[in-house]
Amino acid sequence: MPDGDSIAGHRLTGRSRMGEVGTWVDAVGPDGTRRGALMLDPRSLSAPGARERVVAAVTADRRLAQSGLTGLMPIVDLVAARGEVWLLAGRPATPSLAELMTGRPGVPPPDAGSAATVLVETAQTLLAVHAAGLAHGALHAGTVVIGDDGTAVLAERGLALALRGEQPSPDRDLAAWASLARGLAAGWAAGDPRAAQLFDRAAATATTHGLSAARDALLSGRDLLPTGFTTRERLVRTIQWWSASDVPTQEPPRASGAFGTAGEESGEVVTLLYTPGMGESPYAGAPGASGAAVMGAAGHDATPAGTAGTAASAGATGPTEAGRSGEMRFGPGVPADTTAAQIWRSGREQVTVPAKERLRRAPARRRRGGVLWSGVLFALIIAAALFLWFQRGEPLSVTAVDVKTPKAKGCDITVDVIGVITTNGGAGQVSYEWLPSGEQPVKHTDPVPSGQTTHQVSLKWDVGGRGTKKLTARLRVLSPIASGTRLEDKASFTYKC
Repeated sequence: MPDGDSIAGHRLTGRSRMGEVGTWVDAVGPDGTRRGALMLDPRSLSAPGARERVVAAVTADRRLAQSGLTGLMPIVDLVAARGEVWLLAGRPATPSLAELMTGRPGVPPPDAGSAATVLVETAQTLLAVHAAGLAHGALHAGTVVIGDDGTAVLAERGLALALRGEQPSPDRDLAAWASLARGLAAGWAAGDPRAAQLFDRAAATATTHGLSAARDALLSGRDLLPTGFTTRERLVRTIQWWSASDVPTQEPPRASGAFGTAGEESGEVVTLLYTPGMGESPYAGAPGASGAAVMGAAGHDATPAGTAGTAASAGATGPTEAGRSGEMRFGPGVPADTTAAQIWRSGREQVTVPAKERLRRAPARRRRGGVLWSGVLFALIIAAALFLWFQRGEPLSVTAVDVKTPKAKGCDITVDVIGVITTNGGAGQVSYEWLPSGEQPVKHTDPVPSGQTTHQVSLKWDVGGRGTKKLTARLRVLSPIASGTRLEDKASFTYKC
């Protein structure tokens, strides 16, 4: 579509990509800064309570940002009109890590050091999110966004969970991070065997000992990475080349008539992030701001331009977003003293000092995180105080699977199918699925303690009806397994009634 369509003062451009829960479009904010807009999938929003859960997830992200966490996509506002819901972000959602990993002709890929920095930053963010009792829910290369300065932020945090009505699952995030580490090992570290082994070891550590130990494994192996990688110069150069060759990949969704196009004055856009008497408005501090904030169809805020406390400032992670928490410069005489560089230089004990400094500088009006704020602060203190060295025990590995079925007697019965999973005695988690013939797969993830070489699982299979039929139960291990192998077994029984 042509440039000009706008949403709440954010002009949509010709660059878009599919996200996990909708379509991302690069936009230009009212002040001329580059931002992002996500149109949520209307079909997913039609589920009962989905919109309310999305509002809660976005509100939680804003509180995490106000508490000093900078690893999430900064949120400006969540607006709705005529059945469409748009998330307005404080920075573009391109390029994603998936786009950079796919690559483009003539654009050199980042190196293993760039991959390590991305993994450390995403692990740090997930640890803080989990400490607040939350989860991402859809972590993969497409929901990791790399900024112009090389910083990695997580986008769409909690939105997929909210739309599906599912509870937070840190274990799912952990497995997704391990998969991301293996993907970067096979991609950006393909020409660096030592770094690739480091990433594979971190992935295995994540599944057995958690994200904190996986992060520590990366930090302990910094000597295996290219010299000077902490400045992110290689990653920034790749992004610059990628942007220079960028062309629109698909036509972004048109905003509905309620949003209008530039210069039109029809309809309204209403923010979903504030209800009278329920917390702080994203437009707090603006003269006349009360109730749900309403913006004109041309997309301009109803509050005066330049007023403190607008939606743009509410989503910032610090007093001056670009100057203090987002800016990174390179060149002769410019020190590259980033948060990531401090983590790599000082190790596990130097993780969140800049974030705590921002907490001290934050106005009292913004210190309303409640339980979330306390959870994040607790995570910061723990991350700075604990020295949990990487446990170099042997990772969990499954070596064999065996399935047995009892004799089925009687009508309308429950058959107890038993499976035995044999391991190498390492500690970790084993994921598996039962595939009963004619039934839907049943997936499970069980913890396995160290020193235990067998793990018994069972399937309660309700069988009924008249007649005689032969039924088969198949047990398949999903992880951890060696690459290219398939571990499964099956057993059958005859039902007679």
